Amino acid sequence: MAGRFAPRTARDTARAALPHQAAAPARRTAPAAPEGPPRTREWTPPGPLDLRLVLGPLRRGPADPTFRMVADGTFWRATRTPEGPGTLRLAARGERIEAAAWGPGADWLLAGVPALLGADDDPEAFVPRHRLLALTRHRRPGLRLLRTGLVMESLIPSVLEQKVTTDEAYRAWRHLVRRFGTPAPGPTAELGLHVMPDPRGWAMIPSWEWHRANVDAKRSSTILRAVRVARRLEEAATMDLPEALTRLQLIPGIGPWTSAETLQRSNGAPDAVTVGDLHLPGIVGHALADNRDADDEEMLALLTPYEGQRHRATRLILLSGRTPKRRAPRMTPGNIVNL
Repeated sequence: MAGRFAPRTARDTARAALPHQAAAPARRTAPAAPEGPPRTREWTPPGPLDLRLVLGPLRRGPADPTFRMVADGTFWRATRTPEGPGTLRLAARGERIEAAAWGPGADWLLAGVPALLGADDDPEAFVPRHRLLALTRHRRPGLRLLRTGLVMESLIPSVLEQKVTTDEAYRAWRHLVRRFGTPAPGPTAELGLHVMPDPRGWAMIPSWEWHRANVDAKRSSTILRAVRVARRLEEAATMDLPEALTRLQLIPGIGPWTSAETLQRSNGAPDAVTVGDLHLPGIVGHALADNRDADDEEMLALLTPYEGQRHRATRLILLSGRTPKRRAPRMTPGNIVNL
């Protein structure tokens, strides 16, 4: 979790999306069929809204094939909805949000824009007990917790992030989505947007392609178990947090870390605190108690005053910039491709 929720500039994201810097797909995919005019809607949020802060957790690396922020401030998101593939474009125009969508999932995506952008979130429920969090909330009034209503699109990349560096996980996600996904509907060719495979598509990926993506058997097996019961897992998007956590953790290989990372996005769960993370306990400990060596138990104790809002508290800590200095070399990425 640590480090993935800091906002990126439009320039950084646009640079990362340039074709010569993106990894080439392993096979050619046919371009998306020409689309007609998009379906559109406008929505006025009930308060300040920062699209970068709200949508940032959906971005899986600088060249995520399902997500783009471009230099003009618009955000593009390609996903697989219950109605089929869809592409959503969002832009802030003064106090309004302009949305356009393409593909079979267009109407579903437009109907979900308010929830996606935190309309169901209640920032006022958070009462800061530390000066750092009070200041950060004051400086980031546009932070809201998103809710996609889609479980598998967050679960699969979260599984890929288990026990590896984020760079390794991002490369695997890019490789698999570009190779086995489909081009996103709408005018997305220049952006290189793709929709991730459906459950059957994930299930049909050969073992050697997981190997080429540098995904070990434990993670690939977890994903294959999950996609076999994808419909039941998607039901977790409408459950309360305890029931949703239980539903996801019925799958071997999905534990507290993965389920929390998933439900933070699919359910907008403000209390889905990430436990089992390599860095987060030390970041929380450093910010709230000047203890960079804190473990999960101490982190949860420090977050006790924020019961019901512990995920929001950790988001604010990460956005505060108060993180301990690195004192060890970066973890060396593993490579199973040539084994």
